[in-house]
Formats: sequence, structure tokens, C-alpha cells
Amino acid sequence: MFNNLGLKYYRVKIRKIPGGIYNLGDNFLIMAMTKLEKKAQQILSQAGITINGNKPWDIRVHTPEFYKRVMAQGSLGLGEAYLDGWWDSPRLDQVFTRLLQSQIDKKVAKWRLMIPYLKANLSNLQNKTKARIVGEKHYDIGNDLYAAMLDKRMVYTCGYWKNAKTLDEAQEAKLDLVCRKLGLRKGQKVLDIGCGWGSFAKYAAEKYKVKVVGITISKEQVALARERCKGLPVEIRLQDYREVNEKFDHIVSLGMFEHVGYKNYRTYMKKVRQCLKDDGLFLLHTIGGNRSVRMTDAWIGKYIFPNSMLPSIKQIGESIENILVMEDWHNFGADYDKTLMAWFNNFNKNWLKLKVKYSERFYRMWKYYLLSCAGSFRSRRNQLWQIVLSKNGVEGGYQSIR
Repeated sequence: MFNNLGLKYYRVKIRKIPGGIYNLGDNFLIMAMTKLEKKAQQILSQAGITINGNKPWDIRVHTPEFYKRVMAQGSLGLGEAYLDGWWDSPRLDQVFTRLLQSQIDKKVAKWRLMIPYLKANLSNLQNKTKARIVGEKHYDIGNDLYAAMLDKRMVYTCGYWKNAKTLDEAQEAKLDLVCRKLGLRKGQKVLDIGCGWGSFAKYAAEKYKVKVVGITISKEQVALARERCKGLPVEIRLQDYREVNEKFDHIVSLGMFEHVGYKNYRTYMKKVRQCLKDDGLFLLHTIGGNRSVRMTDAWIGKYIFPNSMLPSIKQIGESIENILVMEDWHNFGADYDKTLMAWFNNFNKNWLKLKVKYSERFYRMWKYYLLSCAGSFRSRRNQLWQIVLSKNGVEGGYQSIR
């Protein structure tokens, strides 16, 4: 985030001379690091952050190499420096809230993004083969981790906190909101694209008496979802959305569209139209960004969600043009801040039993992931949208539900 400084780095070989005195090159490097630290503090002060200050959102730098690394590598360097223990803060979520609110990240030199940008443009990072990578690297890392972090239903998407006081209440309220927006009726057949551990499928089958086909690219999710939905009219499949060729009364997708990729948005919407009955509804629940991009943050892409990206309003609009009709668009992105903080509190509370399997470096990585994302939603940089779409428009108009 802090790498657009216009500074040059000179590699000077440090040689120790008799008597323990270092040559001029050593002094130059010390002076250069001092300049980097001053420049970093100047930039951070715009967000009200002080290096080695006493406020909860201040950062504590443990090695002077931190400055060069972050300024040379931007957000990736900042995240990796945290994983390596080069800096800390009592409140990471507040650090990122302030950084993003002050738009410091927009000062990153554009050329540093050229290689990942070209990669995203020249290849389809979310084709059938590559789409499964995120399942293996993120969703398959351990059901024990997610069970310890999430609510009792294991819902890994934003909760709806309008009238909720706990994470369990917020997630049940979200699931019920989805069912009511779709107008589910007994005996209907619903497709759940990106079904996770079966939370929506189980809830809809139990409360609304519908049949659900849930698909996911995660083997671990399939195993646990089948176990949790046992005895219900629910079928869980290890399947890519492009492989579905059946008709459904309604279709829902909660937190999966972030893995589709801009090159596949229209393919995705065409598949939804193909599988949706003429009078059916499709509810898309997705994180979104305020501007159109073609790749994700470098650190998130490397350590958390490989080959992911957040859609914009423009990109979603273009993807449904002449394919689906937008009936309702609901933004409750601020609720994701509360959801992520609840997830982190659960993760942190249960770390003693998780640390038997996961390393301290993993703890820092997961903490950084959850709290940096909380900061991004709190700063309103990211949004959470629930969009209701139909094939040909609802006769008489769709009645919005909140």
C-alpha cells in the first residue's frame, strides 16, 4: 500500500573493516532506511496511524527491513511482513479501516500490478480446471476450522443483522430472508450453486419443505454437507456450475460468484437462465466492489482465495443484459463487518484446540484475512449484494422484501 514513494534503492555491499567499524556503504543504508521510515510515517499519518504509537490502530514495527519490503511490494509485502512477524497492531481491523477510508492504497504504483493484470487478461483463471483450485486451497483446508469459526449452521457468508444480536440469529435471519425473497413453496425444486456445508439446503428443506440440489467444488464440503443433510430431500454434488443441465423452480447462489471471474460472468448467467423455469427466480448473494477490476488483491489471491475477484455493478449489469431481468437489488454490506468480527472472535476463542493442527503462522494469516476484510467492509470499500433476477420479468412487478 505504501510503495508509490518515488525513492530509489541502491545495493551497497557492506564490508567490515578492522576495529569493528563499517564503511560508508553501511552508513548510507542506515540513512536510506531512516528516509523510508520517515516517508512511511508521512503517508500513514494521513490515516491517523503512527508507527510505534500508543493508539489501538497504530502499528508496531519490529524490524527496519519492514519499510523496504512494503514499499517495494505493496499490499503483498505488507501482508507477508505481518505473517513473518515484522509488524503488529492491537487492532488490525481498525488499521485497515483507516487505510482504506483515507484511500492510501490508491497510491500504489500502477506498474507493479502489470504482471497479475496481464495474467488475468490473457488467461481464464476460473475455467473448469482452475476453478477447483480455490476448493482445494481454501475450502478443503479443514472442516474443523470452519466448524470452530462459523455459526452452528456453518454459514460461510454474510449474516443479516437487522434484528439479530448473535451470529446464529444473523445467519438464520439471512437464510430465511433468502427463502422469502424466492417465495419458496412446498415441493419446489431449488438449485444451490456453491452450497458450502449445506446450510441453506438444510434450512430450506426443513422449514420450507423444498427439494434442494447443492453443488460445490470442495470435496470436504460435499462430505460434511451430505452428513448434515442426511434424511432430507437434499442432494449434494461435487460439480461445477457449467455441468448442470436440469430445470429448477428457483436458483440461489450464496457467496460463490466471487470465484466465477469476469470472463465467465455471461456464461454463468446463461447457465442460470437455461436451468431456471420460466416463472422462477434467481437470487444472487455476492460481495461486490465499487469499481470494476479483473483480479483480486495480491495477498488475498496468494494466501486466501486464489483466482478470485469481486464483481462491480457494471460487470453484473453487463452479464445479465438480454439474459435476465433485475427485479431487486439489496445492499447490506455493513453487516459483513459484524459477521467477520464474530468469525474472528470464534476463531480466536477456539485457537487453543485448533493450534494442535494449525501453525502459528497460519494463525497470523487467518487473523490478517478476517480483520483486514472487516476493515474493508467497515470503510465501505466492499459491499454485499442480494440481487433477485427473473427470466422474463415478474408479472405485475416483484415485491421487495427486507
